[in-house]
Amino acid sequence: MPIHPQEPGRADSDPVESAPQDAGRPPHGDLPRPGPPRPEAANGEPGTDAAGPAPAEDEYTTAIQELEDRWRRALADLDNLRKRHARELERERTVERSRTAASFLPVLDNLELALTHAGADPGAIVEGVQAVRDQAVNVLELLGYPRHAEHGVAFDPARHEVVGVVEDPDAPPGTVVEVLRPGYGDGERQLRPASVTVAKRE
Repeated sequence: MPIHPQEPGRADSDPVESAPQDAGRPPHGDLPRPGPPRPEAANGEPGTDAAGPAPAEDEYTTAIQELEDRWRRALADLDNLRKRHARELERERTVERSRTAASFLPVLDNLELALTHAGADPGAIVEGVQAVRDQAVNVLELLGYPRHAEHGVAFDPARHEVVGVVEDPDAPPGTVVEVLRPGYGDGERQLRPASVTVAKRE
């Protein structure tokens, strides 16, 4: 039997090349199928789902609403506080006016009593008027407005108002010589300064 020489690079019989079993499949498994396209916004950027706004937007809207509610409640509380303060201030003013007027009622009673005895002894009437004056001065002092009618003291621009300058050899210069109208109160609680004449300097 003749032996045919083999061609170089070839085996006795060529294996039958079969088609690979995974032909037409990707090497790493099936690729995911593309889903439906996402809706785009008017500016061309991907928009949100049609189901509703994003959770971050919901939280932002809720925070804004809470801040608006707190702001409105604060405004309402401030308005109520202002109205209550105005009512309390008016009430305090009414009470203070009533207290001051009640303090002067005895003074009026004594003046009416003095007028009732106007035909009596003139000396007694003068004494009664002086007593009423002292009573009124005492009321003002109790209210925080003491009387100032001193003469012979040094001139004080905070307590005195100069209405005249006179020559008085017995009084040092700048001294109160005469009080024409007494003053009441001190400092910030001064009702009026005393009107005085002052000895002038040589």
